[in-house]
Amino acid sequence: MPWPDRAWLLLVALLVTACGDSGTGPVEVHYDRATCERCRMVLSDRRHAAQVRIGTAENDRRVHLFDDLGCALVWLQDRPERDDPSTEIWVNDWRNGDWIDARSAFYVRDQVTPMGYGLGAQSEPAPGTLRFAEARERILAVEGAVNRHGGRESPLGAPFNPDPR
Repeated sequence: MPWPDRAWLLLVALLVTACGDSGTGPVEVHYDRATCERCRMVLSDRRHAAQVRIGTAENDRRVHLFDDLGCALVWLQDRPERDDPSTEIWVNDWRNGDWIDARSAFYVRDQVTPMGYGLGAQSEPAPGTLRFAEARERILAVEGAVNRHGGRESPLGAPFNPDPR
């Protein structure tokens, strides 16, 4: 095969590989178009979104998008992949929107988040921040309180209806 033809094939192969999903890490989110896997809200807050990447039976790594870390962790709680070390959880840094590993992030309270769970992630510790396990406990406790009250109370005490139909 002549050199120009080989160069062309190499270029096409590189472009196809570069555009594909690497199978690990966060993916690009199409804000204001993508919807949350759990509550079906449109993802529009670029400071509090989350992604969960899990393996599938087809040995694929599927990414699920969420508008709030709370939605991601509540959704993941009842799935067998919850404790799988290969399950990746990514969150936006509330200060700049960068994707960071949720398990190594630090969480500040009293944030205004899409579903009212109130936690913002950041990559550095600060006074009063929570670690991932503490953030998960807080979210699941809040979710339990909302369920006990028939979905009428938000994590922040205001009216809450995750399904406004």
